[in-house]
Amino acid sequence: MPVPHLVRIKIMSNTILVGAQWGDEGKGKVIDLLSAESDYIVRYQGGNNAGHTVRFDKKRFVLHLIPSGILHKRTICVIGNGVVVDPKVLFEEIALLEKQGIRVGKRLKVSETAHLIMPYHHLIDALHETHGKRKIGTTKRGIGPCYADKMARQGIRVVDLLNSKVFAERLREILREKNEILKKIYHHPPLSFSKILKEYLGYARKLKRYAANATLLLHEAQAKRKRVLFEGAQGTFLDVDHGTYPYVTSSSATSGGALTGSGTPPSRIDRIIGVVKAYTTRVGGGPFPTQFDSKLMKVIQQRGEEYGATTGRPRRCGWFDAVVARQAAIVNGLDELAVMKLDVLDAMPKIKICTAYRYGGKLFRDFSYDIDVLRYAKPVYEEHPGWRFDVSGIRSYGKLPLNARRYLARLSELVGVPITIVSVGSERKQTIFLRKRDG
Repeated sequence: MPVPHLVRIKIMSNTILVGAQWGDEGKGKVIDLLSAESDYIVRYQGGNNAGHTVRFDKKRFVLHLIPSGILHKRTICVIGNGVVVDPKVLFEEIALLEKQGIRVGKRLKVSETAHLIMPYHHLIDALHETHGKRKIGTTKRGIGPCYADKMARQGIRVVDLLNSKVFAERLREILREKNEILKKIYHHPPLSFSKILKEYLGYARKLKRYAANATLLLHEAQAKRKRVLFEGAQGTFLDVDHGTYPYVTSSSATSGGALTGSGTPPSRIDRIIGVVKAYTTRVGGGPFPTQFDSKLMKVIQQRGEEYGATTGRPRRCGWFDAVVARQAAIVNGLDELAVMKLDVLDAMPKIKICTAYRYGGKLFRDFSYDIDVLRYAKPVYEEHPGWRFDVSGIRSYGKLPLNARRYLARLSELVGVPITIVSVGSERKQTIFLRKRDG
């Protein structure tokens, strides 16, 4: 029987970790595990519309903006230029960590060229989602409007905020236009320039200690052979270019986003790890070919605790989609695969894997970006026998039930990437490492 782990991997200095489905794959746990062998953790895209749940020292942390590596005392955490930063959320998160005994101090750096989420971004996001006919299912946290302003050259960066004269000039100019939009399109009263100015200059005083030229910081770290872990938010199929558009996020959630979102050249990257669940989930709107029926959905939602870390919304659940995962492997250039929540399938008598789509009389073995194919295609399934055994206490691959090993081997074969990590529970120790390390 083929095994998904016949690889020898050196401990590398620069690693990208990326979600290979629609986000919520369990990246937080993998980041926490890899942080132990990393010196720098870099968040390179998204904002506080994503959440990483980590269990650390018998406590549960849900981090939305600060890299979860902050829980490790010796790591430096960097919020890169590709992230959009809500300063209110940032300082709330810092306060929460400090209250839990996690000293942030000089270990957090925020790129001076990261863009800031402003009050009008929140408001326009919520109004657009409420008034629009097509619901994207955004978190209404202002992420999309902030990225839109960034591309339209109407954004405000950290470095702009730290110069009070520049900030006041830019805010006055931009707010004039935003208030016209609020008035004429949404029939909403205008926002106060003086109120926003006062609030954000207050943030500037606190933000100054964290602001840094993050690109230079990482360049110097890499020159010293420091180990850098790039942490993605969301997942490949929420990427604005490579996802199920328009039901996507507003940033580059794939491995390429790690480069532009941090100022790191591609030649510096040593390995790319993709994270998948042993099944598939999705939050919000958009097509989802392998979605369960309502009865099985409730079972997996409860067993897998499938509720959004940021919004609390129940996640839609479905069978593992190998068409999706294979495309993610291609887009991201995956070297390794981490399979999460294998234990959630323990009680299943039969387990299915989607290997193709059938639509309009055609068989699609490769992923299609045609939204109608994704909406209306019938998944083509392989059926595999379940293992009907509690795997949560198993710590080595060879001790997994035969059917569980066969299932993993088939996933690896279909995706075309070796599996190096298998998670069988939420705790750190509930992890099986399949790779051998050279010193």
